[in-house]
Amino acid sequence: MKLKKIIVTFPVILSLILGISLSAMAFGTNKFEAEVEKETDAVKLAREVVRGDYDVITTEELKKLIDSGQEIVIVDTMPYADSYKKSHIPGAQQFLFPIPEMTTWDSKETDGKSQDDFKALLGPDQNRTIVIYCGFVKCTRSHNGAMWAKKLGYKNVLRHPGGIFAWKGAGYEAEAVN
Repeated sequence: MKLKKIIVTFPVILSLILGISLSAMAFGTNKFEAEVEKETDAVKLAREVVRGDYDVITTEELKKLIDSGQEIVIVDTMPYADSYKKSHIPGAQQFLFPIPEMTTWDSKETDGKSQDDFKALLGPDQNRTIVIYCGFVKCTRSHNGAMWAKKLGYKNVLRHPGGIFAWKGAGYEAEAVN
């Protein structure tokens, strides 16, 4: 009786072990591939920061900055109807920037708005803290916004690369336009 149970159970156990091993190998491959993707994104972000001559701020740092009561301008660079209206960081104002790097100002890419419109949104104090974000790390709209704020003479420009996805991922409340 015991032998029969062992003979029947052994293939089941072997199948489970084999399945777990194959899953682990598959997971390991995915883990390594995910790391390559993270590395690519990190290097891309670092190069954009250097080109744009701005600094970056984490989600936690941004939350602390907002909570401090310091006067800051927060700019959401996502499309109004598709993103900003549905969900944005509290107090953020919307100004659309394109995804491809915008080395020269193109009002067709900014909902018909000019550099003067962007400056008006940012305000006259070029030393004030400005935080610019988009959806997530891969999104380069925030790079364009931060780069243009620097080009227009603003000195304390921060890009929040995690954007609204990181904000929500940290469990912080977002606003919507009613």
